[in-house]
Amino acid sequence: MSDLSHSQIGQIAIIVHDVPKAVTFYRDSLGLRLLFEMPKMAFFDCGGVRLMLGIPEKPEFDHPSSILYFKVPDLRETHQTLAARGVEFVAPPHLVAKMPDHELWMAFFRDVDGNTLALMSELR
Repeated sequence: MSDLSHSQIGQIAIIVHDVPKAVTFYRDSLGLRLLFEMPKMAFFDCGGVRLMLGIPEKPEFDHPSSILYFKVPDLRETHQTLAARGVEFVAPPHLVAKMPDHELWMAFFRDVDGNTLALMSELR
């Protein structure tokens, strides 16, 4: 029997309603590298994982996505950079959990379609 324990995520889809507006946000505000565009879709590279932005194909797919957590080495610096580009954060970076060997910090924000995204950083 085969399972997914050794698989990698190849692509993540995020529902958007205005592809050009979403491309501007993900490329210019978040700084992700645009790979290519097709009618009703755009594809970005996110550390080797392809991120697909697309218009919902059916009404049952028309809802905000799951939360994507972008792991960053310096949460405060990344937060300041994105905020300066107009990204609106729900709250400033905050401590989520104290683990035995590190602290987990996060900052949540929304894209232009209301999808919740987050920055996360594990501080030793």
